Amino acid sequence: MNLFAKTTALTAMLASMSTYLCAEVKLPEIFGNHMVLQQEAQVPVWGNAAPDEKVTVKFNGQQKSAIAGKNGKWKLELDPMKAGGPFKMEISGSNNISLDDVLVGEVWLCSGQSNMEWMVKNTNNAKEEIANANYPQIRLFHVKRSWKTMPQDKLEATWKVCSPETIPSFSAVAYFFGRELNKTLKVPVGLINSSWGGTRIEPWTPPVGFKTIPALRSISEQVIARTPGSDINKKLLTQAINNYKKWLAQAEVALTDGTAIAPPAQYPKDLKPFANHQSPTVLYNAMINPLVPYAIRGAIWYQGESNRGEGMLYAEKMRALIEGWRNVWGNDKLAFYFVQLAPYNYKNNPEALPMIWVAQESVTKTIPYTGMAVINDVGNLKDIHPRDKQTVGYRLALQALNKTYGKKDIVSNSPLFKDMKIDGNTAVITFDNAESLKTRDGKVPTWFEICGGDGAFYKAEAVISGNTVSLSAKEVQTPFVARFAWDMLAEPNLVNEAGLPASAFKAGEIPARGTLDAIIPEAKDFKLIYKLNPASPKMTGNGTRMVYAINNSADIVGEIDKIAYALILNGKDYVFVSMDPFTTDLKKIGVPDKASGARFQTMIKNMTVKSNVAGIKNGAFPEGGNIEFWDCNYGQGNAANIPGASASAFDFGDMMNTSASPGYGSMQVHNYSEKQTLFAFNNFRAGGKADLGIGNKSSGSPDWTFSGNAGSHKSAELFVLVKLK
Repeated sequence: MNLFAKTTALTAMLASMSTYLCAEVKLPEIFGNHMVLQQEAQVPVWGNAAPDEKVTVKFNGQQKSAIAGKNGKWKLELDPMKAGGPFKMEISGSNNISLDDVLVGEVWLCSGQSNMEWMVKNTNNAKEEIANANYPQIRLFHVKRSWKTMPQDKLEATWKVCSPETIPSFSAVAYFFGRELNKTLKVPVGLINSSWGGTRIEPWTPPVGFKTIPALRSISEQVIARTPGSDINKKLLTQAINNYKKWLAQAEVALTDGTAIAPPAQYPKDLKPFANHQSPTVLYNAMINPLVPYAIRGAIWYQGESNRGEGMLYAEKMRALIEGWRNVWGNDKLAFYFVQLAPYNYKNNPEALPMIWVAQESVTKTIPYTGMAVINDVGNLKDIHPRDKQTVGYRLALQALNKTYGKKDIVSNSPLFKDMKIDGNTAVITFDNAESLKTRDGKVPTWFEICGGDGAFYKAEAVISGNTVSLSAKEVQTPFVARFAWDMLAEPNLVNEAGLPASAFKAGEIPARGTLDAIIPEAKDFKLIYKLNPASPKMTGNGTRMVYAINNSADIVGEIDKIAYALILNGKDYVFVSMDPFTTDLKKIGVPDKASGARFQTMIKNMTVKSNVAGIKNGAFPEGGNIEFWDCNYGQGNAANIPGASASAFDFGDMMNTSASPGYGSMQVHNYSEKQTLFAFNNFRAGGKADLGIGNKSSGSPDWTFSGNAGSHKSAELFVLVKLK
């Protein structure tokens, strides 16, 4: 062994001896003066000491001992205790620790993003709330913000007695929740605030939470790959080491030979540590793991704004969080109560927030020992941080008092959708969690809508009867779908007998064929190939592929006898046109996007037309008509010499310009003998600015080119159909 190696070994041995000789009993930061221990539960107490050292804990008439392991860690459990105190806790080993003013009562973890972090001093009536915050039996533990790539044992926080001096910067939701528990249960309450504004749910979730959720497999794999010692981590690291060794050998040869060498391979991205506080597990590692396994009754959670837009995927992430926390605490019945997000004007997709609301509601129906506080009546559409945190904390407390503490006389749940039945032109909605419904302002129920087969929603007249609401609208003959509070701005007035507001819902399903068969009976003999909403078309692949609501092109087999198109606008104006097949390829009879390869400037035979739009000639036209289907640009020239067409206007005879693909795009069917555009759907990459119309446009281009009017229609249904021989 060389001198350097001997020196290094000696230094390591001396450091080890020094650690051993100087080791003393230490406790995690969660144990301290003024803390609250969970009543009626086994209470873990743990810490560090010298290896093999005996540590003894005396508390409230109990004395328990544990021997520290080779790694210096020790843990013991106190037997369940009744609420009370204050008591003193004494911990002894090579040194003695004394903790004063320790209470036994109820302990809750309070976590989430900014609405949980929101401080008492920034809430409604803050001055009065702070002045009255003399609750010596409520204890506060505020974890300092931190994120780490690996699980930690330490954090920054100390227990404080609730007072006007300590409450201003503490979580308002947590405080008002704990205050209600303390008043009602008459026991001490410990509140652990571990929250961070603007954070997603993934950073708060332990690795084990992701591992059991198939929908979150990719996140789990990211975490496992970055976990030292995991199989995939060792595999990737071994590969990286071998690659670098190979490169080093080549570099030494190049250095000797004076030749050039390429740079080494990049370090595997899957091994690079997570880079910020929004990465999966990093807040759990720093702000939750150091608390485990401190005995708690449950957790309250206020988060979701940063995951808005994920819809039902958010429910999967909540499952990962809840089951992950229950796993690490070893308690599959750990209570978990959360806040449904408040209405707020996010100034973009108005349905993204309702989809999160429904995802949150699904958690209460699929995961036991959970509950949701609905707050769509206490928000501020111009402030993402509602200042009325008193109501939020109170409603969370209702959940705990009813479900955790068995006070069944307390109503805790908001009305939730149960089922829908159709009775003629009326949709009858039944709610759970309501003996009787009412409105909080005494006015008619708001924010109810229904739609028929065309998918257009109309404001519904709502009539309450017991726990049901009957919905109707003069514009809807047969309702198929009902929705309630389905907008980020929705502040509905429907409540149950306890005054708790109803939660948003969307129920029912539009038939695949929509209003087609009711409005156009001739279509019943045709099979549906494609259906879309041309008033709001959507394309993928950089505008090369149409997104259909229904695409049956791969399921239809047989020889085509007829091709037909049906366009229904606003649930009443329609055109139906059938013809002999102009192709046998079902992929080319839909919207002629670039992916389909469909380009037709073609005459069609044996055309039949039926429409209720004024001016359109109905009947059979054996000589046929013509179609203009293409994805590219086009001009006014009558390239196909269609009889009667203009060479200087966009009408029923135009000229393809294939230099731009995908370009403007045209899907037009014409009856050239009558000089009529039967229907036109152009510029389909433009979404609501596409061109859409039945018959000739009254002014400008007869074929609707450049009209940009698609989004002006309340509803639109375009059906592509075939009849088989």
